[in-house]
Amino acid sequence: MVHAEILLTLGSLFLVGLLADVAGRHSPLPRVTLLLVAGFVIGPSVLGWLPDMTNQWFPLLTDIALAMIGFLLGGRFTRQNLARLGRSVLAISSAVVIGTVLIMASVLIVFGVAPPLALLLGGIATATAPAATVDVVREIDAQGPFTDTLLGIVAIDDAWGLILFSLLLAFAQALYGHGGALGSLLFGLQDVLGAVVLGALAGVPLAYLTGRIRPGEPTQAEALGAVLVVAGLAQLLHVSSILTAIVLGTVVANLAKHHERPFHAIEGIEWPFLILFFLLAGASLQVEGLAETGVLAAGYIVLRVIGRVLGTGVGGWLAGTPVAMRRWMGVALLPQAGIALGMALLAAQRFPELRDTIVPVVLVSTVVFELLGPVATRRALVRMGEAGDVRDTGA
Repeated sequence: MVHAEILLTLGSLFLVGLLADVAGRHSPLPRVTLLLVAGFVIGPSVLGWLPDMTNQWFPLLTDIALAMIGFLLGGRFTRQNLARLGRSVLAISSAVVIGTVLIMASVLIVFGVAPPLALLLGGIATATAPAATVDVVREIDAQGPFTDTLLGIVAIDDAWGLILFSLLLAFAQALYGHGGALGSLLFGLQDVLGAVVLGALAGVPLAYLTGRIRPGEPTQAEALGAVLVVAGLAQLLHVSSILTAIVLGTVVANLAKHHERPFHAIEGIEWPFLILFFLLAGASLQVEGLAETGVLAAGYIVLRVIGRVLGTGVGGWLAGTPVAMRRWMGVALLPQAGIALGMALLAAQRFPELRDTIVPVVLVSTVVFELLGPVATRRALVRMGEAGDVRDTGA
């Protein structure tokens, strides 16, 4: 009976994911948002259709999903990509990530939010939604220097954000687990440097193997096996699994002869895991938590907007970009999607006592930014005069 229940649950969740994918193609809401909502509805807060055993699946699925995401993001840090993106993209992307963290964390701390929680929310606020942004660009056939810069930024800023989030996560853990500043520093360095070393050591042999295994199923087994083994080792060594996966992807992308093969292999098998991940994430939400974090969620939304706008302004000024580009780039970078929730869920795993605060805040803000972010991106492209067939009405 237990096996039958597991099979029925998994099959039903995958079919719900299919329905969300179809619905996402015919509605303004992306499928990630629809999966979260569907998970919330079928979860214990509403219908209670999921068996209790799914609570035990969620931590494992979180680790798997984020390891895959980290590996794919690390693949963007190739020498060729960084050279192609240019000075303005690198300056703006790094400035907006750092600016968002500084503004979010500092203001929240001033208003009495505990420093570890403020740091975690600051790190999560750096995440964007590359898929939503690219979809808007394609929809209105946007072309021009502003569009090129925007696409370059969204191609790498989630990787910057995950790296910074890993550092903040380690520091937040140190604040909880160690009393002194020296202990906090050593704990954070162990987490981060250990992840870098582990990812690099695993990446070299994987890069060597990748050029020697033919494409197809063998490559899928190779890539998935490597990512999961590295994620497991990171757990055993108590280092950042996300940062380890990013470093693994970066090393493979820069050293492998056929570096695109493992990334395509992971992309081909990632979605089923993400379906389960987002559905169970939605199911884990509590109505009480959503209601109690309304003020903090509103503050998070406002501060993230300010951080994006000021960060792109400073980065654009340092890179010498036109004033109009500085003014509208932050607006174009407002979309936020599933990576933010993945960060929130990882933080909730590390800090169970903060789960009922972090997850509802990020979920509410993600829904808001998923609804309004693409509209803001479209508006910025129109105002910059780079939308193909859309006329700016001045509204």
